[in-house]
Amino acid sequence: MSLIFHGKNTMAAQLYKTESGRLFHAGKIAIITVGLPARGKTHISRSLCRYLRWLGVPTKVFSVGNYRRKAMGTAGKLPQNFFDFENQEAAQSRRKIAKECLKDMISWLEAGGQVGIFDASNTTEERRKEMYNTLISEDIHPVFIESMCDKQDIIEANIRSVKITSPDYIGWDREAAVKDYWKRINNHLGHYQTIVDTSLSFVKMINAGERIIVNNVKGYLQSRIVFYLMNLHISPRIIYFAQTGETLNEKVQKADAELSPDGIRYANNLKNFLLNLREKEKKQRIEEGWGDEDERTLTIWTSARRRSYQTAKPFEDEGYIIEQRTSMAELNLGVVDGLTIDEIKARFPEEYERQQQDLYHHRYPRAEVIC
Repeated sequence: MSLIFHGKNTMAAQLYKTESGRLFHAGKIAIITVGLPARGKTHISRSLCRYLRWLGVPTKVFSVGNYRRKAMGTAGKLPQNFFDFENQEAAQSRRKIAKECLKDMISWLEAGGQVGIFDASNTTEERRKEMYNTLISEDIHPVFIESMCDKQDIIEANIRSVKITSPDYIGWDREAAVKDYWKRINNHLGHYQTIVDTSLSFVKMINAGERIIVNNVKGYLQSRIVFYLMNLHISPRIIYFAQTGETLNEKVQKADAELSPDGIRYANNLKNFLLNLREKEKKQRIEEGWGDEDERTLTIWTSARRRSYQTAKPFEDEGYIIEQRTSMAELNLGVVDGLTIDEIKARFPEEYERQQQDLYHHRYPRAEVIC
């Protein structure tokens, strides 16, 4: 578990964007997940989507599971053998739903999106080849992310912590849901084909990041995606974000002022609140039968600025370790540092209008930017 103190203007932004609105001259990219159920594909899809959006890349997840639930209902409303590959009628239904999802993703990319993430099993070579040909014909570059795992404890933990709490199993008995999901996995086992075609662009994540294989990945944006995946944890973690306390000089960022009396009270109240919350969450896990043997030690990250460290100081007094990272410092606001909104409008009217038209990408003169 981590507690991260953030400033008021920490966000990613770009130095430029292409005429099409897509970044890094990377064109349209389709991320296609591959793997058996309960291998972390959905977690990878959603996490990668958040990261790319943070970079400013227009990204969207297209979940075949959501399309299937919309068309057919949740797991309890499906025929018992719906995921059986020998059930030709069900196979046709699944294929139709997947095609509809893929079609919507292509339409979204054509309308200005840059990275579409197709979240599904895609376990057969035939299915992947068909998707590849369709995407290439639309000038969309496919990158496959295959999640593989042969460790039963990781799979079981993923089922119990994520899958049986999905919309498919609302109202189900816990053990009945686990049993049903294992049945779904077993239906796929005999038909699963790992990626072997080295002409494809793909990343294989093995046993929750224990080993990663990268093949035929090209360009800056694809490399950023790979770098993110190399640092991605599939197992669940809890991260708390907290605003730093009020300082003696709230107007000028460069002043690096100390906390005010109200800021100090806030820091102590925050420490008490979070430690009590963790105890409550621990008690709840024990009551639900999860135990607390896997509870992670709370780590605190701050920038090296006074306000951040002083807000975290009460945790250090309780014996927790504080890690100061210069990369977490607030961005320099440039020429508008210390100015009110009215003052910015009066002194930099053209810059203010440009900012209002493009809040995410605009930066004031001499201001910092993360790219």
